[in-house]
Amino acid sequence: MARRHQLTVLAAAALTTTFALAACGGGQTTPASGAQSDDTSGAQSQAQSSAPTLETVTPGKLTIATGDPAYSPWVEDNKPESGKGFEAAIAYAVAEELGFAKEDVVWTRTTFDAAIAPGAKDWDFNLQQYSITDERKKAVDFSSPYYTTAQVVLTTEDSPAAKATSLADLKDVLFGVQVGTTSQKVLKELVAPTKEPQVINNSVDVVAKLKAKQVDAIVVDLPTAFYLAGAELDNAKLVGQFADTSGGDELGLVLPKGSALTPAVTQAVDSLREKGTLDELAKKWLSDAASVPVLK
Repeated sequence: MARRHQLTVLAAAALTTTFALAACGGGQTTPASGAQSDDTSGAQSQAQSSAPTLETVTPGKLTIATGDPAYSPWVEDNKPESGKGFEAAIAYAVAEELGFAKEDVVWTRTTFDAAIAPGAKDWDFNLQQYSITDERKKAVDFSSPYYTTAQVVLTTEDSPAAKATSLADLKDVLFGVQVGTTSQKVLKELVAPTKEPQVINNSVDVVAKLKAKQVDAIVVDLPTAFYLAGAELDNAKLVGQFADTSGGDELGLVLPKGSALTPAVTQAVDSLREKGTLDELAKKWLSDAASVPVLK
């Protein structure tokens, strides 16, 4: 279901609370706190030269938005300030790259749709699994991608597919998959099941087939799988994720349209990718902590 993890979008819109946009107070150019200053001219000059000079909504602070509630494994326990969860950890890593100390990060909440609507914002960037699309780029800016969605095999605890631990174990599973999706392509190329998959026109019916036990398992993208496991299925099991992410949606940090921060935030994400930090955080929070092993 990698066309647009539609279910995730719908779920976020339904489950998040209404957020009233406050007036945007951007346009300030100030150093973030954490840069030291004193009366000694030499030390002061050194501190000023190393302090970030970025336009942020609140002077000296980096205001980051996410959903309410924010779900695991993206944010653990709905507490982004803990830094636990994939997106909470990404947010603090980007903040550090920008020169902001952890205590200078301020969290706020938005609905999914309000964040990508045109208009002023009262946050510097927002992350809640936003896929980068040309349509959304008309209203907001995006950083470079911090994650490309993987495809996941999702089943139920009482399904014969629940015991599978490898690609070979999935050969004889009866799959359901949405037509024309990356999920269908991945299933055909990486599993090549012996039983002809049920190819279904829409994502809702794919899930209905699994609930009705008319298929043993389905293939969806990772954000959708987490939503279904948490909100739609009582006994879900994420069998594993495919290593190949080609064709997956790219998730990016959302910034207000024309934000002066966009180049710096993109540079920060690029730096984290080059250092291997993004892969390390994905493994920690989306594979190990969420118990979604990579299928081999």
